[in-house]
Amino acid sequence: MRFLITVIILLLFPNITLSAQETETEPPPVSLYLTPPPERGEFWFCPSAEIALYSEQSFSYGAGFTIAYGKKASIGLKAVFFFDNSKILDVLELHILIRLYIFKGAANRGPFFQLEGGPAIFFHRDHNIELPAAFGMFSVGLTFGWRFLLGKIFFIEPSISGGYPFIVNGSLSIGLRF
Repeated sequence: MRFLITVIILLLFPNITLSAQETETEPPPVSLYLTPPPERGEFWFCPSAEIALYSEQSFSYGAGFTIAYGKKASIGLKAVFFFDNSKILDVLELHILIRLYIFKGAANRGPFFQLEGGPAIFFHRDHNIELPAAFGMFSVGLTFGWRFLLGKIFFIEPSISGGYPFIVNGSLSIGLRF
């Protein structure tokens, strides 16, 4: 009788495997930060607060945003509107930028140089804002900055620029990579 029960069990359950090792795998560790999907590119977006010296008499304060694509080198667009502290002339800058990170292997973090250029459109405070503006010129600048990562997708960037028609510019940006 025992033999018959053993034969029936072996015929009904032929694929039973016995192992001294664990066959279950552990789930991957859960990240505390959001991670960008690996199949996407390295787009990044950052609003900024800026201060520029367009004349020797007063500073101009501005706000803007940048959107760009790239890891070790980035190309993108930047728009900033400056309010003149002397209340004479406001400026809208629309730039195309090219950014290169200095350290090899430091994609999207560390020190960088950025070349940017495009139209600077001036608006006189005594007149209404008109498009096309009565006065504008080509603006170009070279920026040195440093990107500090805050987790996997957030970052902060202080930077300083020199160029034309502004003399010097400083900015602080807080951004997001996706």
